[in-house]
Amino acid sequence: MKSCLVVDDSRVVRKVARRIAEELGFECVEAEDGQKAYEACEQAMPDAILLDWNMPVMSGIEFLEKLRQMDNGSHPKVVFCTTENDMSHIQRAMQAGANEYIMKPFDSEIIQSKFVQIGLMESS
Repeated sequence: MKSCLVVDDSRVVRKVARRIAEELGFECVEAEDGQKAYEACEQAMPDAILLDWNMPVMSGIEFLEKLRQMDNGSHPKVVFCTTENDMSHIQRAMQAGANEYIMKPFDSEIIQSKFVQIGLMESS
């Protein structure tokens, strides 16, 4: 089974994203900030990461930059899920190694279509 790390400082958003990913057939782990996400990746590198931008301790972009430098850190497909919608944020995320970018609020259709686009799952 493919694994998905859900990283968001909002427990509600983590729960929603987790439910969606599990419905799509992913085993999920949650982290409430970039530091916890980094530690989770040290334990087991996930196949997918749904990543928030604005978080305490370590932001999503800082986490992504550190992730891509780890052994096997190029493996996970990273999808930013954020309220930051200006082009400079999107470009920075893509330069740092994000595979896709979605705006909050999101639903299962949006996540599924992005997962299909970046090759995490087959289109149904």
